[in-house]
Amino acid sequence: MTEEINLIIDAAKESMDNTVAHLDKSLLNIRAGKASPQMLGAVFVDYYGSPTPLSQVANVNAADARTLTVTPWEKAMLQPIEKAIMIANLGLNPMNNGENIIINIPALTEERRKDLAKQAKTEADDAKIGIRNSRKDANNDIKKEEKNGTSEDICKDAEERIQKLTDGYIKKIDDILAVKEAEIMKV
Repeated sequence: MTEEINLIIDAAKESMDNTVAHLDKSLLNIRAGKASPQMLGAVFVDYYGSPTPLSQVANVNAADARTLTVTPWEKAMLQPIEKAIMIANLGLNPMNNGENIIINIPALTEERRKDLAKQAKTEADDAKIGIRNSRKDANNDIKKEEKNGTSEDICKDAEERIQKLTDGYIKKIDDILAVKEAEIMKV
C-alpha cells in the first residue's frame, strides 16, 4: 500500500472514531431514569453578564438515583442557577433551600421512555450517516489516487478495508444504541 492510501484509511478511521465519540456524548444528555450530573450539561447560567456552563459556577452531584444537588460556589448565584435550570426546559423542577438547589428527578412514564428511545435511535442514525459520509470521502480520495497512477489492485484493496472499517463502526453504533435503549426502557 502506498503512503497516501494509508493516510486516507487513517483519516477515515479517525473521522469514524470522532463520530462514535460524538454519539457517546449525545447519548449522555438523554436521561435514562436515574439522576446524573451530565443531565445539566446543557445549562448555562448568567454569570455577571456572560453565559457560563453550570459546571463552572457550581458543583453538581447525584445524591442518589432520583436526586441531583447543585451547590454554587457563591451564594449570590442560587437564584440565577435556579432560573437557568428552569429556562433550560429539561422538565426539571429545582428547589432552592438557601444553601443549595435540590432537583428531584421524576420517574419516567412508559410514553416518555419510548420518546427517549426514539431520540436515542435518531442520534444513532445520525452517527451512521456520519460514518457513511466518512466512507464516501475516503473512497473518493482513493479514486483520485487511482487516477494519479496508484495501481487498481491497491485501490480495490483499500476500498475493501474502508468498507470493513465502516461495517465495524456501524456495528459499534448498533451496540451502543442497544445498551442505551435497554438503559432507557429499564424501569
